[in-house]
Amino acid sequence: QIIKRPGNEDECPMIGDKVYVHYKGKLANGKKFDSSRDRNEPFIFSLGKGQVIKAWDIGVATMKKGEICYLLCKPEYAYGSAGSAPKIPSNATLFFEASSAGELLLDFKGEDLFEDGGIIRRIKRKGEGYSNPNEGATVEIHLEGFCGGHRFDCKDVKFVVGEGEDHDIPIGIDKALEKMQRGEHCILYLSPRYGFGEAGKPKYGIQGNAELMYEVTLKSFEKAKESWEMDTKEKLEQAAVVKEKGTMYFKEGKYLQAVIQYGKIVSWLEMEYGLSEKESKASDSFLLAAFLNLAMCYLKLREYTKAVECCDKALGLDQDNEKGLYRRGEARLLMNEFELAKCDFQKVLEVNPQNKAAKSQISVCQKKTKEHNERDRRIYANMFTKFAERDAK
Repeated sequence: QIIKRPGNEDECPMIGDKVYVHYKGKLANGKKFDSSRDRNEPFIFSLGKGQVIKAWDIGVATMKKGEICYLLCKPEYAYGSAGSAPKIPSNATLFFEASSAGELLLDFKGEDLFEDGGIIRRIKRKGEGYSNPNEGATVEIHLEGFCGGHRFDCKDVKFVVGEGEDHDIPIGIDKALEKMQRGEHCILYLSPRYGFGEAGKPKYGIQGNAELMYEVTLKSFEKAKESWEMDTKEKLEQAAVVKEKGTMYFKEGKYLQAVIQYGKIVSWLEMEYGLSEKESKASDSFLLAAFLNLAMCYLKLREYTKAVECCDKALGLDQDNEKGLYRRGEARLLMNEFELAKCDFQKVLEVNPQNKAAKSQISVCQKKTKEHNERDRRIYANMFTKFAERDAK
């Protein structure tokens, strides 16, 4: 690698970072075989994931934003004896440049673990193997937490994935651990949703809606039993335990943590077959409670589509369930599906004519429907007026 122009920052991309780069590729005889410039868009790949030739994973890892360089790639670090037909022959040495200068690293950013911008990971040291902790796994980690450049936490801790909050660890760490390998050392950037949320963390002097950064090393872990490794008796026993944990988290306003606990019940029991009559009754009871509680969590998290889905599943177990109908109505109302919401609240009254909240919500639906229709009439009236004025001209 020869640097033609130094970068304008000190930082280099890390393993897993999404890298944006322009390049022109030539063979040893000077013949061009590829160019991102010809496509008028940068080439994008994840560093260190084997998505590109070895030379790129090695060379680009040393570059900085804005740097221009040449890369000379021997066959064993390019396409080897296989080549890449029809443009690259066997055992070809490759030369990369951008325009007349060299390879230009435009930008890079960390890996968006859940594609919602909530948890960004940058790997400083790769882990070993291919196994990851699962929900309920016992992990040993070292972590350091930062907020606004100030370190507020530093500790070695052993805990169960999904229950980090019991050790003042935000839910984003639990979620990220399920993507890590043993020995991995990474930096995690957490949005407030995956950090300490609106409440903040007074213990650490962290205000609400704070952005957090953690450095985490996964020292070791022991996976929890998978669903297929548990018999029905064990699943039912554990369902009672996690239901209680979920309710505790919900009462504390820790809705993402509650979702994890209630979700375990669904993963264990939803597809369980061959149960005795007693087991089936207990399983349905746990599942109904789990779906109803998940719906409430998703309402709090403003994930209304998921709330409706959970209510649908609850009503599949008990079609006249008052809570299921009411919560689905709430979610639909918040999704501006006023007529569907009104139908749900009317069904609530069929089940329980004394439900005052449902009566009130029907009035809200009617009011919202009227406002929506009036707004549409105004929009269309203005539209037709403009068309008429244009035609008159």
